[in-house]
Amino acid sequence: MMLKKGLLIGLTAAFLVFLAACGAPSGEAETAEVGGLKIALLPILDSLPYFVAEQNGYFVEEGVEVEPLVVVSAIERNQLMQSGEIDGMLAELSTVATFNRDEIQLKALIMSRKAYPDAPLFRVLAAPGSDITSASDLAGVPVAIAENTIIEYVTDRLLESEGVPADQIVGESVPAIPERYQLLMEGQIAAATLPDPLAQSAIESGAVPVIDDSAYPEVAVSVLAFSTGTIENNPEALRRFLRAWDRAAGDINADPEAYRGLLLEQVSVPPNIQETYQIPPFPRAELPTAGQWDDVIDWLIEKGLVESAVAYDESVTGDFLP
Repeated sequence: MMLKKGLLIGLTAAFLVFLAACGAPSGEAETAEVGGLKIALLPILDSLPYFVAEQNGYFVEEGVEVEPLVVVSAIERNQLMQSGEIDGMLAELSTVATFNRDEIQLKALIMSRKAYPDAPLFRVLAAPGSDITSASDLAGVPVAIAENTIIEYVTDRLLESEGVPADQIVGESVPAIPERYQLLMEGQIAAATLPDPLAQSAIESGAVPVIDDSAYPEVAVSVLAFSTGTIENNPEALRRFLRAWDRAAGDINADPEAYRGLLLEQVSVPPNIQETYQIPPFPRAELPTAGQWDDVIDWLIEKGLVESAVAYDESVTGDFLP
């Protein structure tokens, strides 16, 4: 009888331990196993889904801690990644390919921006009062760009697509975007490639639109890229982060005007278009294509920035898409 009583007490205690374990909030248990993420963002339109997700509490709901580092330049962003101070960053395909030229260090996990018919990423503009109105008018004419960047890549591909021979495309390096804008508006340079919304502001102030990537939407995309170390060691955090990001992108697409105030707070939008600039749609759970990747690689090889092809499957993965 004493043996039965002892067995009953033991079973009851075990059962209570089991109930306690089952009753623990599952979110707390899961969160304890998920490391935080440090993300480098540029103060550009592409970053807006992050700030929407943060404002709406989506990272908290997903149980992932995210620390944003807003950087002033791509150079600073790349240095942070090279030194291992960040897990991921808002980047371009050319940046991912350059990091991976010797060994695979980064992978693109999701597309953050792409061009839409009425919402380009980049525009080639002529100075106010210019007679330049078409891409063919730019044959042999210097176009202000940032050398060895997506700006130069987009400029080359847009002009080539419009029939300008490659040997007649002339780039003039003006790396700082504000300086490029100023020189264009003052007529000190004939043409320049600028990102939106700054390009839209230039048009409103008299710059002449020549061509933009909405005509060739396959040319320009941006991505969220993460280190292979983070992908290997903290995969669940990435899945949660991208779910929050994608949910925020859906919110923007559903009601862009609801986020105008946040846009003006976090992104540099010139005063003359702050109330009129149309917030563009954002891609949902998309990846750049192999064709887009291969074209960037071809351009990088042409420029001598990489020596040989970098495989798409090794640099882009859909394993973490929402």
